[in-house]
Amino acid sequence: MTEQTLENKAALSPNFASPTKFVKALILDTLIWAYICLASYKIVYTKLIIADRFASFSWSQPLTCLGLGFVLALVIFFTPLSVGKEMFLANKYDRDHKNPMKMPFAFVIYFTVFLTFISGIYVSQVSMREFFSEAGLLGAQRIFGALLAPNFAIIDQAVFAAVETIYMAFIATTIALPFAFTIGFFAARNLMSSSMWAFGVYNITRFFLNTTRSIEPLVWAIIFSVWVGIGPFAGMLALCLHSISSLAKLYSEQIENISEGPIEAMKATGASPIQVIWYGVVPQIVLPYLSFTIYRWDINVRMATIIGLVGGGGIGTMLMQYQGRAMWNEVGLLAIVIAAIVWVMDWSSSKIRAAIK
Repeated sequence: MTEQTLENKAALSPNFASPTKFVKALILDTLIWAYICLASYKIVYTKLIIADRFASFSWSQPLTCLGLGFVLALVIFFTPLSVGKEMFLANKYDRDHKNPMKMPFAFVIYFTVFLTFISGIYVSQVSMREFFSEAGLLGAQRIFGALLAPNFAIIDQAVFAAVETIYMAFIATTIALPFAFTIGFFAARNLMSSSMWAFGVYNITRFFLNTTRSIEPLVWAIIFSVWVGIGPFAGMLALCLHSISSLAKLYSEQIENISEGPIEAMKATGASPIQVIWYGVVPQIVLPYLSFTIYRWDINVRMATIIGLVGGGGIGTMLMQYQGRAMWNEVGLLAIVIAAIVWVMDWSSSKIRAAIK
C-alpha cells in the first residue's frame, strides 16, 4: 500500500473522540434490536393465542422490548454484527471499498427483513384455508356473478356522477395549483437557508406539509363533510388540501435539484431575490411542474371515486349506496364506469406528459 493511500485512509478516519457518533450508533442498534424483539413477540403471541389476539396489548410490551433491545445493543455493539457501529464509526475508506451486503452486519439486515415478513403474515392473519373454504368460494362466486352482469338501467345516473367526479378533481387541482406553486419555494431548503429567519419559515412550512399530507383525503373528506355538509364540495376541499401538500412537496424537491450555476451568476450581477427566483429558478422547473400537475389530476380523479364513500359526492357516493343495499348488479355497472374513467385519464395524462417533454 502506497504512502498516498495510507494518508487518504488516515484523512478519512472518523473522530473516535466524539461521543455523538457512539450515541448515534448505540441508538440505531437499540432500535433495530428492540424491533426484532417486538416482532418476535408478535409471532409468538399470535401463534399461541388464537382468539382475541391483541386484546391485552399495552404500552408495557414495546417499552419492555425497547429495554431488552438496549441490553442486546450493548452486547452486540462490540461485535461485527453492530449495524450502528458500521454506519457511524467505521472508516469511510473501508465503507467505500467494501460491499455492505457481504459484511457481517448484513446478517442483521437480512434477519430483520425475514422476521418482518414472518411477523407480518401472523399479524395479518393470513389463512389459505379460509381463502379456499367452500363457503368463501360460494360467496365470491355469487358476488362476481352479479358484478359481471351489470344493470345498465342506471347508466345515465352513473355517467352524470362520473362527470361530477371529474369536475370535482379538476377544480381541486386548479385551486391547489397556485397555493402549491407559492408554498413550494418556501419549502425548498436551498432557497431558505440564507438566514435563521428563512430557515425557520422552511421548517414551519415543511411541518405543515408533512402534517396535512400524512392525513389521507378520505379522513379530510369526513372532516369537511361535517363542516360544509355531505356533497361534492366536501370532496373537492379534501382533494384540494391534500393536493396542495403533495404538489408543494414535489415542487420543492424539484427546486432543490436545480442547477446552481444560473442562480450564482444572477446573484453576482446584483439581481434581487425575486429576480433570481423568476429568471433563474422558474425556467428550470416549468416542464417538471406541468408533469407533476397533470399526474396529480390523474390521482385526484381516482381518489375522488374513493372519498365519495364517505359522502364526498360523485360516483363514489352512488357506489356506497348500492353496495350498502347489496345491489351487486348496479355495483358492477359503476365498477365498469370507474374503470373506464381511470383508463381514459391514464391514457390522456400519459399523452400530455409525453407531449410536454
